[in-house]
Amino acid sequence: MKHNIQAEELAAQWFQLLSPLLSEGLDQAKSSQIKAQICRETGLSERTLRRYLKEYQQHGFGGLKPKPRGKSPQTSTVSTEVLEEAILLRREVPGRSIRQIIELLEWENKVSPGTLKRSTLQDHLLERGYGARQLRMYTSKGVAARRFQQRSRNALWQSDIKFGSHIISASDGTRKQAYLVLFVDDATRFIVHGQWYDNMEQFIVQDAFRQAILKYGVPGAVYFDNGKQYRTKWMSRACAKLGIRLLFTKPYSPESKGKTERINRYVDHFLDELGLEKPMTLDQLNTWFQAWLSECYQAKPHSALKDHASPEVAYRSDPQALRYVDSPLLADAFLHADERKVDKAGCISFMGKKYEVGILFIGRKVLVIYDPADITELTIEYEGHSPWKAYELVIGPRAGTRPPLPESMQPEKSDQSRLLRGAKQKQQERKAHQAPAVSYRSVQKEGQSHV
Repeated sequence: MKHNIQAEELAAQWFQLLSPLLSEGLDQAKSSQIKAQICRETGLSERTLRRYLKEYQQHGFGGLKPKPRGKSPQTSTVSTEVLEEAILLRREVPGRSIRQIIELLEWENKVSPGTLKRSTLQDHLLERGYGARQLRMYTSKGVAARRFQQRSRNALWQSDIKFGSHIISASDGTRKQAYLVLFVDDATRFIVHGQWYDNMEQFIVQDAFRQAILKYGVPGAVYFDNGKQYRTKWMSRACAKLGIRLLFTKPYSPESKGKTERINRYVDHFLDELGLEKPMTLDQLNTWFQAWLSECYQAKPHSALKDHASPEVAYRSDPQALRYVDSPLLADAFLHADERKVDKAGCISFMGKKYEVGILFIGRKVLVIYDPADITELTIEYEGHSPWKAYELVIGPRAGTRPPLPESMQPEKSDQSRLLRGAKQKQQERKAHQAPAVSYRSVQKEGQSHV
């Protein structure tokens, strides 16, 4: 019985080690990355990892248990004193190999040279729980994580980006990859917002985040991975302004995002159904997704929730009050700022468009304050001036004229040149103070009539 318990414990440790590789829909590139990370942290070879993974896939949990070696315990024994010394040597330096431990025992005259076999000592250490692999599993980092769940809605939101099917671009008719951005409430598994986009820019996360807040208020904290769309200065600033704690997962820890990974796998069912439709536009994709999300996920019983409630029922029945913010504060939190140089026509180029700023600032850099969701107007700031609005320049069929100078900058009429008069005055002053030149012809040598 003792041996069986130890075998099951070892199998459980192997299962925890292999769990990141058992995710559904894991592509080959991601699988190779996770394997390399596990091998680097545990010291196992990739061949060993593949072997145990194959055993689990073929035989389940039982395939991870140690295989009997066919040896009788009585045929190869180690005395209790020698085994305790071997365990002590392994505990002192867990990385010591079996050969090094035997060598140390021989050096210290604990055993006679050549009498203690490597396989014998290895079996006994493994049985006692001091095998090298067992110790590495206990000390490995980022492989297994305990489950966690917040107690109330909006305490924590998680987010992730998922690759989807291809769509037809409305602008040029080409096929483009679609990307899904999800924001999920941790306590209720309710998706506060989910939307497909046709790019992977930072804006897609910001847009989805904003829409989620508009609908369901401000969360206490958000939990993101280390993708470039999440780890931005804007995200730090926006969360600080709204009083949201910003948390990030540890690198190479996919198990810490288990909830969003599970939902992403569930979205694969939607993509399977979507494959029966013809190629579509982004609007059509989002229309299908919202229908599927409402009826096939939000309203369905969830095994992880109390009484198997649906995410929507769990979220809406939670007594925790939602925290909304004033529109000006929310708008300010989602504003961006960039610098632009004003060209010789008094305009700036911004996101592929021209905006008229004013000829007063030609050649200068101005600060552009804008909302990525609406760039029909920009706020321009320049030191010493009050902020003002700039609008997109409308280019007509004919060349436009430059705007007139402000009245305060119009040329001042005058009937005389102050520059020329000032120069003449300075010339007269210079002549008055200038000493006359010395003429050496008027100077005679002492006692002579000529120079």
